[in-house]
Amino acid sequence: MGIEIERKFLVEGDYKSCATSHSRIIQGYISSQRGRTVRVRIRDRQGYLTIKGPSTAGGLSRYEFEKEITLDEALSLLRICEPGIIDKVRWLVPVGKHTFEVDEFFGENEGLVMAEVELSDENEAYERPEFLGREVTGDRRFYNSCLRVHPFKEWREEL
Repeated sequence: MGIEIERKFLVEGDYKSCATSHSRIIQGYISSQRGRTVRVRIRDRQGYLTIKGPSTAGGLSRYEFEKEITLDEALSLLRICEPGIIDKVRWLVPVGKHTFEVDEFFGENEGLVMAEVELSDENEAYERPEFLGREVTGDRRFYNSCLRVHPFKEWREEL
């Protein structure tokens, strides 16, 4: 827990053949005010409650607190979330010293595939896999909390 530092990219090309695992994620937001979010997530059959603070450094870093909760607790909390659920499969793709998390979205965000890489500091070097496209770090349209309100299907033509 503490500061999360990550870069986000659109994905262009094959990543699944390099993935070591994948899991289904359903998530909702109890609160998604700009700069502070409270998220409930079910990843496979495990629940999580996450609080994120405002982004700094152009969206590269932000405070994050995450607590594992029971599946029943997560299902209960999903009932009180703001409208709009994020549904995606996360693929874990090791590249060099890092693991890229590639999210393939469904529902209202079908067709969107994004990759994230977590770093230990904002200037840390990382190996860039061939499937990475344009960097979208800091572009609020690609925040999950925004995608639930303004889904990809509404603005995909703008890309």
